[in-house]
Amino acid sequence: MYVTMLPVILAGILNMLFVKTKLYSRVKFPIDGGKRLSDGKRLFGDNKTWAGFFGMILSGALAQLLWGFACLKIPEMCYIYFYFDNTPLFNLFAGAAMGLAYVLFELPNSFIKRRLDIPSGKTVRGAKGCIFFVIDQIDSLFGVAAVFAVLYQMPFWQYFLYILLGAVTHIAVNSILYAVKIRRNL
Repeated sequence: MYVTMLPVILAGILNMLFVKTKLYSRVKFPIDGGKRLSDGKRLFGDNKTWAGFFGMILSGALAQLLWGFACLKIPEMCYIYFYFDNTPLFNLFAGAAMGLAYVLFELPNSFIKRRLDIPSGKTVRGAKGCIFFVIDQIDSLFGVAAVFAVLYQMPFWQYFLYILLGAVTHIAVNSILYAVKIRRNL
């Protein structure tokens, strides 16, 4: 499972590095265009940008393409190659689909956090903070695991095991990125 999921992890890191570049700072336009709903609150906030959205899709495609090359000698280690040939075209498609699912499944969480007055890119304390800490780690994983479920036949329990494995990995990677000052908060 980890071999199958590694390109998504790499894509997330690549996208996080991308959002720290000067290029990103010049092309970061909020997905919601800065518009507010009738409650006066933003739809998603400043941290959900078109550059990050397309950056994750591109990062996903690139990471899966590179991972496909790495798996040429051992395709049986990656579940999706049980059902699909390890070709550059397939890997670009699969990686882009994973990147798209990743960003799409983050949006509802951002929407809800804006409704609850949690500032974009910030964390809160207490029970609400604990709940959203967990949701922040798993929201995108529901989408990525759904892509895996479409790409290969997995048992129902494995879907949730991907989410658990991904959550633990997400926390570990975010802790490292925080320690090296690439992330501002966990």
